[in-house]
Amino acid sequence: MRIQATALCLLAALPAAAQTARRGEIPPAFAAVREADLRRDVGEMASPGMRGREGGTKDELRASMWLAERYRRIGLVPMGEDGSWFQWFDMTRTRVSTTASHARIGGQTLTLFGDFIPTGVVPAEASGAVLWVQDARDTTADVRGRIVATPLLAPAPATIRANSYTYATRYADAAIGGTLARFARRGAAAVILVADAPVDSAFAVVSDARVRGAYDVDRAIPRAANGSDRVAPPPALGTGPTPGFLVHASMREVLAQQPQAELSIRLERFTAPSVNVIGMVRGTDPKLRDEYVIYSSHQDANGVRATMEGDSVHAGADDNASVSAAGLAAARAFVRQPGKRSVLFINHGSEERGLLGSRYHAAHPVVPLAKVVAVLNGDMIGRNNPDSAALLGTQPPHRNSTDLVTMALRANALTGKFILDTLWDRPTHPEGWYFRSDHVPYARQNVPALMYTTNLHEDYHTPRDNPESIDYPKLTRMAQWMYLTGWFVANAAERPRVDPGFKLER
Repeated sequence: MRIQATALCLLAALPAAAQTARRGEIPPAFAAVREADLRRDVGEMASPGMRGREGGTKDELRASMWLAERYRRIGLVPMGEDGSWFQWFDMTRTRVSTTASHARIGGQTLTLFGDFIPTGVVPAEASGAVLWVQDARDTTADVRGRIVATPLLAPAPATIRANSYTYATRYADAAIGGTLARFARRGAAAVILVADAPVDSAFAVVSDARVRGAYDVDRAIPRAANGSDRVAPPPALGTGPTPGFLVHASMREVLAQQPQAELSIRLERFTAPSVNVIGMVRGTDPKLRDEYVIYSSHQDANGVRATMEGDSVHAGADDNASVSAAGLAAARAFVRQPGKRSVLFINHGSEERGLLGSRYHAAHPVVPLAKVVAVLNGDMIGRNNPDSAALLGTQPPHRNSTDLVTMALRANALTGKFILDTLWDRPTHPEGWYFRSDHVPYARQNVPALMYTTNLHEDYHTPRDNPESIDYPKLTRMAQWMYLTGWFVANAAERPRVDPGFKLER
């Protein structure tokens, strides 16, 4: 993704004199942030053997063990449970059961998620003759209580979300949602959507996204400001939204004959382990060492999915091995030269499943949250224009600490000297990028927090996000910037203050 020059502005530009380091401002340990280490760590963490590190799977646990071993070699102090590196939590997963569910149309049994994709995690029980509606825009048919089948309508361009997922995925989501809604509000019992050519070509990608179901974590910081800290019960039969189902374009002729259909969709819910990996460098100042700076990343990616251009592993090199490697580099520097305050290094588990690890840790912190003076979180810091980046949390309503922003801008002036793109930090940005990473649960608890990023790109959440795609000189500068910000915070005479009246809202 290229960033246009008009989208770039220098945030709080510093005069040239201020970009020169004062004596002792950059510590000798700065030299520990090395490109060679970043290359090695990204290469190992995003290697094919890690299989995309999907949250709640043994692949995420493998990556977590790898990180713990890195922490041990670097010399961090374990801060997990029972003297370990690990804070465990159970993710709750709700999905359509492929063993307890079945679908038959015209006497033919369809394979769930192969021939027949439930578009939501919704239980259903419906049988009877299919009502074929040739054009979903036709409102004359009485669909109440009926199983309706209809071709997908091409979505209006304005309904296709402007974000960095593949166009095929965004097109499919808009087409499914728009067509299904026309019948849901008229009381259809179930809606079978016949794929058009674009959605048919992306059928496996659509299936991969929906077969996984929904994820949550109990007794954690809510997903939204007014949400619950508890996992909601799964919807009971007949209480959820109108169930929708996607079938291949080849089913059109069969469904047009209005055959008998039997749809029985059951849900299953279970827990799976995920984990936060936590290490510490103890501060040197007797009065300040019980305050903490957090470096935050996430170790999970999106696992093994539909093959794209010959590859099925979502290696997650930029998302988020890049930041995990930067955290390891900062850890090496702080072990070499500790700051006055203590520093926690946290890789949060299952971020891709809904910020589960950070939501859990912010509710069950390994040190009192009141003692955490700043969270420096990163998400994707190794791509795009070599001289641009974004620092989210620098402008209202996202900014919660002007003091912390000032330290981060000073560190940028002395290290990466990035031109800061402020558009991504605005609440009007279509990506809503600020709310999609692990600093958010801490910001909701009024902990000063920032997110470092070089923004999304066309390889986001695809197998193309691999170690070869990373701009390592840029990643090195980003890692230096994050490290020096943390060094300033760890050694400041006063902790960063929360801005008066801060209230995080969408």
